[in-house]
Amino acid sequence: MTDPVAVVRAYHERTKHRLDKYADGPGSLDWDAQPDPFRRWDGAAKTALPRDLPAENLTAAAAPTLASVSILLRHAVAITAWKQYGAARWSLRAHPSSGNLHPTETWLIAVGVDGLQDGLYHYQAADHSLELRADHAVAGSAPGLWLGFSSIAWREAWKYGERAFRYCQLDMGHVIGAVACSAALVGWTPRLLPLDSVAVGSLLGLDRSEEFEGVEPEDAEVMLSLFGDVDLPRFAGWYGRPSLLDPRPMYQWPVIEEVAAATRGRLDLPAPDEALPTSQTPIAASVLIQRRSAQAFDGQSIMPGSVFQKLLAAMLPGGSQAMAVWPLPARVHPVLFVHRVDGVDPGLYVLPRSEAGLTGLGEVMRREFAWTAADETLPLYRLIAARAERTARTVSCHQDIASQCALAVMFVAEFAAPIAENPAAWRHLHWEAGLLGHALTLAAEANGWRGTGIGCFFDDADHEILGLTDDRYQVIYHFAVGIPVDDARLSTLPAYA
Repeated sequence: MTDPVAVVRAYHERTKHRLDKYADGPGSLDWDAQPDPFRRWDGAAKTALPRDLPAENLTAAAAPTLASVSILLRHAVAITAWKQYGAARWSLRAHPSSGNLHPTETWLIAVGVDGLQDGLYHYQAADHSLELRADHAVAGSAPGLWLGFSSIAWREAWKYGERAFRYCQLDMGHVIGAVACSAALVGWTPRLLPLDSVAVGSLLGLDRSEEFEGVEPEDAEVMLSLFGDVDLPRFAGWYGRPSLLDPRPMYQWPVIEEVAAATRGRLDLPAPDEALPTSQTPIAASVLIQRRSAQAFDGQSIMPGSVFQKLLAAMLPGGSQAMAVWPLPARVHPVLFVHRVDGVDPGLYVLPRSEAGLTGLGEVMRREFAWTAADETLPLYRLIAARAERTARTVSCHQDIASQCALAVMFVAEFAAPIAENPAAWRHLHWEAGLLGHALTLAAEANGWRGTGIGCFFDDADHEILGLTDDRYQVIYHFAVGIPVDDARLSTLPAYA
């Protein structure tokens, strides 16, 4: 029997980008043959959701209705705008995605929701509707509302090859953060459920293999409870067939299914009284809708020190509504390349998010790092004072966006120990990094700046900078914040007619 821990560690090692060799991916891309970004369930009855955006001040916690479900989905996983250049047209969503490829599919379970038949639904972002997948087996239950998520890895693998599974998990973290912020608008507090992905897949009908014959499979990820304190329902009477996204795939990446199988474990949640306190200050609905991923930065704007502090605070436990859904101990820690921040010397900094992180990073990082306290109120430490734009650009796959920003971030995860205890933690560490990225990008947006995730980076070059010589800690995500430069050639169109 294959050891799941060994599979996970081998996958992580083989999908590292290196200065002399990128992880295995497709040799070329045909953008006209990109997989369909919208899966449809042909034959499933559809329920249209209200498309009007609500007023800024929304009413708090009430039993769910079709309108409040629409608000939740509109601000978490819906289309927020279309971009067009010539004949090319593509959608933007309320949460970012690697390459804007959006591997995440959204599922809704509704019981006792005013205006909506009880059952399991697939959310269709293309037209903001719900596709009825299954009926509720028992009528007359107390109201309840849940969200489930799955990933279609091929949407990412089409472009990124073997590394795609990483991006699916980072996207999942962004989605969880988006749900936490969107639910706060209608007064709901999402709660992660301690289910393994096999149980989630069975609940969502993703294990009905005969229905997926000949089309791309979906890998179950996570379930969240939104409203009600009742048991998850059972379903009977299944409807619809999933659409084919790519009729002519040119490559196969079997290692993705191997690591997916090895990481289908339980989400180990702490007892409720052990969960960390979180901020309950809702982020404005307008910020959630206007959020974008920057494509380029101006390379000269200086971030005010007060904004810098807000961005750092957002990434600490309890510092952002995006993190309100995450009860696990902090195991991912930002290391920052500070380029242009008023009152902060350029250099390399670290923001440990826990005492364990502070101690652990201090033990494994370079001995010559100064660890000079750099803020009176936040656990920020300066490691080196030096300009590092060229270094940040180099380790971010030579991308200018990492040097033209005000600051770039490497998210460093406590790696070997969590995975040895539970291989599924590899997914959960990436979710946490995605959540941190989401907290950071929303804080930037709310203060007039903009963020962008950077999934392409040279893993071991990062580790060499930090002095990491084994896998006790690993860098799993990059991010950047700056003042964006918009492309005047692009037209922006409304999300929905």
